[in-house]
Amino acid sequence: MQRLRQKNSKSCKAGELQLSKQHPRITREKKTIDKMVHIYCRGHHKTKGNELCPECTEFLSYAFMRLDKCPFQEEKSTCGKCLVHCYQPQMKEKVKKVMRYSGPRMLLHGPGLALHHAFDGRKKPQTLQEFRKKKAQVST
Repeated sequence: MQRLRQKNSKSCKAGELQLSKQHPRITREKKTIDKMVHIYCRGHHKTKGNELCPECTEFLSYAFMRLDKCPFQEEKSTCGKCLVHCYQPQMKEKVKKVMRYSGPRMLLHGPGLALHHAFDGRKKPQTLQEFRKKKAQVST
């Protein structure tokens, strides 16, 4: 994420504030997808260091936006197991390609994030109705 902030210095101030207010679960998801996109871009688009090509930068911004708008937030499973599919079809295909390539490599480049992602993937996904019902019970 820090890498994305360096490229978009104008929008990074708002992004940093938003990250600090987010639940640690969403922050970790953003770190994971950020790492995966950087691994993918380095391998497929031959970028150097912390750079991303324009296509991957656009995709990463889209993924961050979807995480920001996730209705489950801290209660979410991984996006792949979620019953509410909020990615556009072409972006869903892109994330599958990124994860297929980056997933095994995450064990070398981000083992902590990889283990957290695997653990989060074991969480049973809720339907939106189950989540709202549970949230209503807690607030009353």
